[in-house]
Amino acid sequence: MTSALAACGRGTGANDGLLRVGSQKGGTKSLMLASGALDGISYKVEWSEFPAAQNLLEALGSGAVDLGLVGDAPFQFAYQAGSPIKAIGAQVADQRKPGAIALIVPAASSIRDAKGLKGKRIATTRGSVGHYLLLRALLSAGLGLKDVTAVFLSPSDSRAALQAGAVDGWSTWQPYVATAQADGDRIAIEGRGLAQGVGFDIAYDGAIKDKQPLLTDFLQREAKALTWASEHLDAYAKVLSQETGLPLPIAKETVVTNSRLRAPINQQLIDQQQVVLDTFRQFGEVKSDRPLKDAFVLSA
Repeated sequence: MTSALAACGRGTGANDGLLRVGSQKGGTKSLMLASGALDGISYKVEWSEFPAAQNLLEALGSGAVDLGLVGDAPFQFAYQAGSPIKAIGAQVADQRKPGAIALIVPAASSIRDAKGLKGKRIATTRGSVGHYLLLRALLSAGLGLKDVTAVFLSPSDSRAALQAGAVDGWSTWQPYVATAQADGDRIAIEGRGLAQGVGFDIAYDGAIKDKQPLLTDFLQREAKALTWASEHLDAYAKVLSQETGLPLPIAKETVVTNSRLRAPINQQLIDQQQVVLDTFRQFGEVKSDRPLKDAFVLSA
C-alpha cells in the first residue's frame, strides 16, 4: 500500500503537521490509544467522534476530516453518491464471529428468520451495513422491498423506536447489537453469510494529495494496533469502555465480534465488493455508475 499511496500523493504537504481522523463510537480512537500505537508520532492527530458511518462519511466528503474507518456498504453508498473519497486500507476478520452485524427484535417477536420479515417494519440507517444486511436478508428469503417497510433512522432513534414498539426490528451493528441484547432483545438474523463485513480506511481525496506521508504512517501504526488488539481484547475493551461510556461487558462483546486484521486492497477484494454495489443497485438504492475500481488505492 505504501508505494501505491505515495504515487497518489503529489501535493505540497502544507498541512502535514495535522491528521484529522474520524472515529465511530470510539472505535479507531480507542484502538490507537489502548495499543499505544501513536506513541512517538511526529505529527498531531485530531479526533472527531461520530455515531455512524454515514455521519463520518459526510465529514470525509466535505474535507472536515482526512481519514476514517467505515464498513464496505456505507463506503460504496457514499462513493456512488459522488463523494470525493477513496479506500486506502482494508480490515477483515480472520474468523467472523456472530453478532458483528445483525437484525435484532424484541424477545417475544415472531420474527425468527428472514421469511418472518414479510409485512414488518424494520428500522435501519440508510446506506449502512445494517441497511445492506436487510437487503441481503430479503434476497435470501425471496422477498423484495415491497414486502417490508424500511424505516430509516439514526442508531439512537432506531433503538428508541424498537423500545417503543414503533418498529418490529432493527438491522444494525456493534456496539448497538450488544446494547440491545443487554436490554433483553435478541438476534433474529445474523450477518455472517449475508454481509461481508469488510472495513475500509477511507481518505478524503485532498488528504491523499497533500498528506500522503501522514496517511501512510497512520495506517502502518493502525495495522500494528489491530494485531495488538487481537491479543489484548480485555485491555482494548477497558479503554473502549472508558472512551465511550459503554458498560465493560458490552465493550468486550464489541471488540470480540469486531476483531479484524489488516488486509491488502487487491483485485480479488475489489471483485468481492461488487456484490455490495450490485445489491444496492438491484434495490434501486444506488443509481450512479462510478467505476468500482476507481474507489480504491491498491496495496503494493
